[in-house]
Amino acid sequence: MTDVSAHVRTINDCNQRGGRMLSLVDLIDAGTVDLPLAGYLAAVMQTGASVLVGAQPGGAGKTTVMCALLNFLPADVELRVVSSQGVLTRAIRRDGDGSACYLAHEISPARYYAYIWDAEARRFFQLAKQGHLIASNLHADTLDETREQLCGENGVDPELLDEVTLKLFIGTRRTGGWGMDRWISTVYESDGSGDRLVWSGSGLDQFSRSRGSAVISPEREEECQDFLRELVRSDTRTIPAVRRAVIEQEK
Repeated sequence: MTDVSAHVRTINDCNQRGGRMLSLVDLIDAGTVDLPLAGYLAAVMQTGASVLVGAQPGGAGKTTVMCALLNFLPADVELRVVSSQGVLTRAIRRDGDGSACYLAHEISPARYYAYIWDAEARRFFQLAKQGHLIASNLHADTLDETREQLCGENGVDPELLDEVTLKLFIGTRRTGGWGMDRWISTVYESDGSGDRLVWSGSGLDQFSRSRGSAVISPEREEECQDFLRELVRSDTRTIPAVRRAVIEQEK
């Protein structure tokens, strides 16, 4: 079983804006997701899923959403930061079994810690085809923009992009000054054969289902909704507290 403190530390290392990292419970309270959508996302992540989160503007909450979802990975999945080319090279040399999730802080040409671009991005997506889990975010508002940036600019094989189970995009609206409303605007799911729109949102607390999931059952979604409802009721909301609850639920 993955050490809770190591998992939480890796998530907190993504924090670029100060304060504590927000959990999925916080995002429910903020209206970024509603309970049914949160239950779906948590259920998919608990199967051991790869995830990409996109939004054009800085400060939209890409990293926050990504990390809140990574907190629901199975207990035995280790988060490994893509801190150097060596991490990617070592991972590519062996097939994955879903026991590790490789985390790139952002797909971007900026030269910051754990940012990837060009050849590194192509190697990163190769990991998903080999059975590893991957997670990152990027500046893109739509699936078309994502494909253009990754497959067009970076030369990622489109079939490798299809290996990423969840692709989420964040809608934003300025509320005056520095304020911003944020919500999940679209969620695409892939079972490896292509992306299908499964959820959409038009604003805070306005989310609609487009189709059923091909990777999890309705019963499992309902179980995760109940689990999250109890976390909200008990005010279990910090990243460490939610992670401990996720692990306890698996027992």
